Amino acid sequence: MLMAMTGLLYVLIFFAGAAIFSFLNVVIYRVPLGKDFTKGRSFCPSCGHDLTFLDMIPVFGWLFLGGKCRYCKTRISPRYAIVELFGGIIAVFLCFFYGNYAKSVTVFAFFAILTVIALVDMDTMEIPDGFIVAVLVIGVVSFFTMPELHFVERIVGFFSVSLFLLLIALIIPGAFGGGDIKLMAAAGLIMGWKLNVLALFIAILGGGFYGIILLARKKKGRKDHFAFGPFLCLGLAISLLWGTELINWYLKFWNL
Repeated sequence: MLMAMTGLLYVLIFFAGAAIFSFLNVVIYRVPLGKDFTKGRSFCPSCGHDLTFLDMIPVFGWLFLGGKCRYCKTRISPRYAIVELFGGIIAVFLCFFYGNYAKSVTVFAFFAILTVIALVDMDTMEIPDGFIVAVLVIGVVSFFTMPELHFVERIVGFFSVSLFLLLIALIIPGAFGGGDIKLMAAAGLIMGWKLNVLALFIAILGGGFYGIILLARKKKGRKDHFAFGPFLCLGLAISLLWGTELINWYLKFWNL
């Protein structure tokens, strides 16, 4: 009986996470177009028909419809369902990973905003300031829900990576966008300086590898730019979850 109740709880957590990320799909679609994501019903971007509750069931709605609009039969990008699935998985995973309600919710909110930032930056090469403000708010909340990180570490984290990126951007115009710099400043309040520096290192590795692939496949030239925000978001997520272990492993490896 207890196992059944626990299983049901995690199913509910999964659908809660998937439903939240379903709403984030609306944000990701509407914000770059300058549309209000807080008003109006969801609609098919192809035919404009309002969607019903059955059309919007997270993950399963897309599967039931065969990946097509019920009304105009236009193909719906699987990215919508993937984002919803990711939200559900993250919600359940964080409950297992932290076992602390307040911390799990805080990190879930942070990952939710990182997902929005990554996909919007991927689509538009821009990170709207409103998303940075959301990260700042989560950072302030984390002072109370993640008290193990000292205030000084957070403040140093706010400036450490962001000032470095700003300096590079001044020396090499276009090396980093303003959104990237502001993101790392806001994230520093949550991460602290050590994890924030590690997040940048992971992002540079990932972005560099991706850039090499683009050059090899002749998708980009040496002077062309690509969105770096998704790699920063990935670096932040990995560093927050496993950064302390990675740093300890590195120090142990070099006997430091």
